[in-house]
Amino acid sequence: MVGKAPHLHVHDNSHRRDEVFAAPDQNVGDFAFNATVAAVFDDMVSRSVPYYGEIQRMVCELASDFAEADTNLYDIGCSTATTLLGLDAMVDPAVRFVGIDNAPDMIEKAKEKIVQANSNRAIDLRGGDLHQGIEIHNASAVLMLLTLQFVRPLYRERVMRSIYDGLNERGALLLVEKLTSEDSTFNRLFIEHYYDYKRRNGYSEIEIAKKREALENVLIPYRLEENFQLLKEVGFRSVEVFFRWYNFCGIIAIK
Repeated sequence: MVGKAPHLHVHDNSHRRDEVFAAPDQNVGDFAFNATVAAVFDDMVSRSVPYYGEIQRMVCELASDFAEADTNLYDIGCSTATTLLGLDAMVDPAVRFVGIDNAPDMIEKAKEKIVQANSNRAIDLRGGDLHQGIEIHNASAVLMLLTLQFVRPLYRERVMRSIYDGLNERGALLLVEKLTSEDSTFNRLFIEHYYDYKRRNGYSEIEIAKKREALENVLIPYRLEENFQLLKEVGFRSVEVFFRWYNFCGIIAIK
């Protein structure tokens, strides 16, 4: 179902600049996808996730290889609908898009962007908390971009099983995650180079430190092997890495 390449405006100047952690004297609580974050989210991910535009393009290409007419394509943790809008021109109009996010402010921002994009596709945006369970039906492709890492480990197998059960035969899951490494040397090096990346994108030492503190109890990365094991255990028969940059990874799994 490959069509036109997606137009991903991840550096659109209309988006506000991320300065969520810029104030030196602010108290840092756990990171939350609230209205403040939603307003600057597109800038935040484009400056915080290495090769964000390329990851989006690859995910859209691969998802379009599996998306089939009269099935559903799910984006779990759809945030501001960047990926769904990127996919819009690439897949059959008879593919139904379902975006799920647990943050009402993200869904509001997604609705705004969909209206601005003038899309004719029926895009169903839903609130949903992965810790409470998730329902997937008649899916040819499921996307989870930097989302599973925010699910408490206790619930990850149940989430993966729901996705596997809801995927059609030969359907695909596209997973993008931050990783940790068993080897402390690699961990230290990869994280330091990641912070260098953030510095190059204009984040201050204060912003980097405060964001790290805010995410500490919220974002729990797995090792690559743990993610592979999780996918294999719920039944995926083919699992492969499609992207890797230090501690960021894209994985495709086929039912």
